[in-house]
Amino acid sequence: MTRAAANLRKKRKVAWGITGSGDKLEETIETMKRIRAQYEDGVEVQVFVSKAGEQVLKHYGLLDDLRSSFGRVFVEVDANTPFLAGWLQTRRFEFLLVAPATSNTVAKIAAGIADTMLTNGTILALKAFVPVYVLPSDYEEGIVYTKLPGGRDMKLKIRKEDAENVRKLKKMENVSVLEKPSEINGVFARVFGKENS
Repeated sequence: MTRAAANLRKKRKVAWGITGSGDKLEETIETMKRIRAQYEDGVEVQVFVSKAGEQVLKHYGLLDDLRSSFGRVFVEVDANTPFLAGWLQTRRFEFLLVAPATSNTVAKIAAGIADTMLTNGTILALKAFVPVYVLPSDYEEGIVYTKLPGGRDMKLKIRKEDAENVRKLKKMENVSVLEKPSEINGVFARVFGKENS
């Protein structure tokens, strides 16, 4: 294939949803920036941010970096605006990645509640056989430490109820649960056939 023909080939698209979790946020963004650079010739990553996600991105000083790295960032207005759910149902995207996902988002998906842009998008993606990958901020029961803006540590307890919702997600058809941001590399490698560099 000539370079001109390759340039004319349409890029495949991925929808990346960001919720209101500060934990794993910076690491996820850095991982996605590296992936975007690695796959830029054939894959376009479109970013969808929940209302709470926008607040947290601003709080951590990451919103401008996200916009400069990925271009347009779609911010939730309501459960259908922007129209992520419709775009997923019409298979505009290869898959939906929700990373990081708050315990609230995980609980809603596990219960089939579709009242936000990202939970609605997830439920309708699954109805349309579009794979969904979720990186929960609260993965398993116990004590964790997360970084606050400015670098201070904050001690948090992941409740057994939150861990149980993650286990429910793992049992859902066409949903894959990721434990760490680095596992996103393997998702792209499997879907798009490149090894991580």
